[in-house]
Amino acid sequence: MSSALQASAFLAQRVRRPALLQKLCSVEDVIPHFKDGMYLGWSGFTGVGYPKMTPVALADHVENNNLAGKMRFNVFVGASTGAETEDRWARLDMVDRRYPHQVGKNIAKGINEGRIRFADKHLSMFPQDLVYGYYSRDKPGGAMHVDPAAPRLPTPERLPRERPIDIAIVEATAITEDCEIIPGASVGATPELVRAAEKVIIEVNTAIPSFEGLHDIVTEPLPPYRDPINITSPEDRVGTLGIPVDPDRIVAIIESDRPDNTGPNAPQDEASKQIAGHLIDFLEHEVKVGRLPPKLSPLQSGIGNIANAVIGGLADAPFANVTVYTEVIQDTFLDFFAAGELGFSRAAS
Repeated sequence: MSSALQASAFLAQRVRRPALLQKLCSVEDVIPHFKDGMYLGWSGFTGVGYPKMTPVALADHVENNNLAGKMRFNVFVGASTGAETEDRWARLDMVDRRYPHQVGKNIAKGINEGRIRFADKHLSMFPQDLVYGYYSRDKPGGAMHVDPAAPRLPTPERLPRERPIDIAIVEATAITEDCEIIPGASVGATPELVRAAEKVIIEVNTAIPSFEGLHDIVTEPLPPYRDPINITSPEDRVGTLGIPVDPDRIVAIIESDRPDNTGPNAPQDEASKQIAGHLIDFLEHEVKVGRLPPKLSPLQSGIGNIANAVIGGLADAPFANVTVYTEVIQDTFLDFFAAGELGFSRAAS
């Protein structure tokens, strides 16, 4: 730990639990925490909100010390991350297993050659299975053990004997007084990865605004002891603004200033615009004949150029105060908000 390292003014504002600043260190200081064969969890979802400092430093360490193929990890992320992290790890043969989703030429090559063990999983089911201990069944002590005297408690009594994840590396935009992590523009599986980790490294990104107030984090017991999630409209809130974490499990705070590395969205083409036009015509007709209210019923939007075209077209359609459930909020949602037509949108990731 770098005892002489001082927090920047920006970092001191973002980390509102002062005792955590005693764990401030350089990214090089965390390298000794990592050992071959560890189970690692990263925050992030489709190239947004993933850790940049620690994975890149680990890749530099492997490359500079000729350790390719000698430091290999089991990597668990809510979806894909930036190419400068996991795809570089794949090129350096640092990935043994990868779940549940990936994007990148090098990681795809490693999977196809049998060097990287990989299986797809529905992204909404992955966090639950992770906390069950499903992915750590071959890790000593990693299988699920339920204390029958406390079946409804989410942690730690209902975790495996040893936590499934050795280290979770999480990007945050702030940490509250109550030691809640405020993620950036994605959540994904981060709450479950933090919950399942023995140690947590937090990269506080001071180059982007704090996203405090955006999130609605729900931590539930595992089935069959789970209660209904009482959300009946997109604007309902049922959780907390941040991800709770035991401060004793935080081993390092690192200041980050690196942007997300997201690829461009597929542009709207003529076909996607025509599809959007047909759907908007249909919605206008349903409102006209009285089968839908003027604000429409809550919509569910997917991702891709067709969904983008539909949302972009709705910004010019004669609807107001529309509400939407979606997996991710794409660029055209901003036009929808700016036009004053979108009342509320709730993203799952």
